[in-house]
Amino acid sequence: MSDAAARGRRDAGASSNALRVRVEGRVQGVGFRWFVEQRARALDLAGWVRNLDDGAVEVCAAGPADAVAALADALRLGPPQASVRAVVPLPARSADELLPH
Repeated sequence: MSDAAARGRRDAGASSNALRVRVEGRVQGVGFRWFVEQRARALDLAGWVRNLDDGAVEVCAAGPADAVAALADALRLGPPQASVRAVVPLPARSADELLPH
């Protein structure tokens, strides 16, 4: 869900569900973004993932409800090296958030 991962993904139209969350814990420097990109790609989701300055990771994804739910479940676990303390829902500000950064 980096720029490359988001290209060619399903269009996040009105029939899609969206997820925007902040993942807290030991989630930087442990392959967390790669983990999210791989899961999202496998689930055919559109969106992006980025590190935040305070050590958290932000994830924005959209697609079929079951795929979004599966990604949300995966975020709570993360890769083996990560230690997820919290997955905090964030309000979506606009559909433009689904565009890759």
